[in-house]
Amino acid sequence: MGFEKPITIQKAISEIQSNKYVLPAIQREFVWKAEQIEKLFDSLLRGYPIGSFLFWKVTPERIGDFQFYHFMDHYHERDFRHNEPYNPPAHQDVTAILDGQQRLTALNIGINGWYAYKLPRYWWNNDEGFPKQELYINLNRPQPQETETATNGFEVRFLRKVDLKKPEEKKYWFKVGDVMQFANMQSVFNFCVKSGLINDRDTYSSDTLVGLWNVLTQQPLVNYFLEEEQNLDKVLNIFIRVNSGGTPLSYSDMLLSIATAAWKELDARQEIYDLVEQLNQVGDGFNFDKDFVLKAGLVLSDIQSIEFRVTSFNRQNMLTIEENWEGIVGALKGAAYLLASWGYNWQTLVSSFAVIPLAYHLYKLNSPKNFVTASQYAFSREKMLHWLRVAILKRTFSGPTDNTLRAIRRAMQTEGNEIFPQNLIFDELKTTPKSMSFDEAELDGLLSYRYGQNYVFSVLAMLYPWLKYDQQFHVDHIFPRSRFNSKELISHGISEDKWHLWLDHANDIGNLQLLQGPVNQSKSDQAFESWLMGECPTPNDLSSYKSLHLIPDGELTFEKFPEFLEARTNIMRDKLALLLGVKLVDGKPSQK
Repeated sequence: MGFEKPITIQKAISEIQSNKYVLPAIQREFVWKAEQIEKLFDSLLRGYPIGSFLFWKVTPERIGDFQFYHFMDHYHERDFRHNEPYNPPAHQDVTAILDGQQRLTALNIGINGWYAYKLPRYWWNNDEGFPKQELYINLNRPQPQETETATNGFEVRFLRKVDLKKPEEKKYWFKVGDVMQFANMQSVFNFCVKSGLINDRDTYSSDTLVGLWNVLTQQPLVNYFLEEEQNLDKVLNIFIRVNSGGTPLSYSDMLLSIATAAWKELDARQEIYDLVEQLNQVGDGFNFDKDFVLKAGLVLSDIQSIEFRVTSFNRQNMLTIEENWEGIVGALKGAAYLLASWGYNWQTLVSSFAVIPLAYHLYKLNSPKNFVTASQYAFSREKMLHWLRVAILKRTFSGPTDNTLRAIRRAMQTEGNEIFPQNLIFDELKTTPKSMSFDEAELDGLLSYRYGQNYVFSVLAMLYPWLKYDQQFHVDHIFPRSRFNSKELISHGISEDKWHLWLDHANDIGNLQLLQGPVNQSKSDQAFESWLMGECPTPNDLSSYKSLHLIPDGELTFEKFPEFLEARTNIMRDKLALLLGVKLVDGKPSQK
């Protein structure tokens, strides 16, 4: 590795455009925001150094051993976030960028392309919310009141075409990439004269344009080291060393890069990103990420080391995951569909890693396509659902998870295990810090959750085993929340010193139930007692509703809300204790 003669930004961008500079698979995706690109160009104009770069020369005989990608010249926050694969000609060597990808991509986008990010108050599915914006610099001196948006006098911004048509702002927006059209200093001055930018009293405009042209085309600002070693392991070690600074590089970024470099037949990065997107489109949507998929790949492939460490992602382990990839994909998709059938989504699934044991079970069964609906798997689905709810409520996967996942996998590796081994997992973990048993204090903690908290769904779902989760349902306030106000309390003759018994507890879990969407919409903000009379016209209907929704006997009027809340909370407590195997003191619920 040696220090090479610096080159200009124009030269570097030219090499990118001609595909002589490429990205190796061990590089991650582009992650810079528009503001970071603007700031980079501002720093260049102010004469700040942009750091050194590390390039890797790959010879023609090694080209076929690696996967490469094009640099981006445009970025779309929704539709174009991944680099496209590139297969160099076999006879041509290429220069792969080991350090400096973010900066070079930012320069390429600013000079040759555009950036589209979602504007506020637009939906993600609205194309108009993602306008293409190109990089411009204001050649007029910023006004004093604009100093907050201008960095020490320079305004560099991504703008839409419509933003350029605001004459009242008295700005002269010049497209940054157009500076490359000038062949020499004289042509820059000629442009300034023709555009009326020459002013004897203030040379800011012409100085700024000349400075931009000079910094991009004349100054050799790209200082780089060139590595010519062709050994991938050595290159990986160099890559790991040099990527400790800048925008933080996560372990999963690195490990995904290593996996991509190791796979033989498939493009690991493309496969994993595609799988993440597919999983997140199931049902009402999820928030799975590449960390989840990478960890699942290690666990499902029965790889001994499942830590996010470089040693876990050695070539042999990565090839094992590639060999098992079809089964891994099937198991993770099957688990996602199973979760959706149980009513879980991106809001209520608070632990992604809790899904891995479910996927492991499906993987061992070769992911039957009818697992979600077939009656022959009903008992196993019941065990899986109960285990998942316990794992979520017990927060089994909070904090470090590797030892927990290893212990669970150990319990699940029993030969011929056709039914999800819920009890074996409980036994495996009972003597560890991740025991899945509840005590009475933890039981009471479950009943302290309130409306809007993610764990509420899993608590209520345990109490509603009869609900069909493939239909739309809502978390409903039994006594409508809109009625908990001073006007309503006064109208019911409740003394002000007792208002807190209503106002502080409207969102308590004891006042929440799960209702099918259409039923909840018809209920709206009606008084509970009057709505219930209309919903349950016969004594049998009323008895059935109370049983299903754990409604206590007694008056159901607004005036009796505190008594209702206490009675219903105790009913819920008793049922949860039974479901979770919690022994209550004297067999009775304690008074809260």
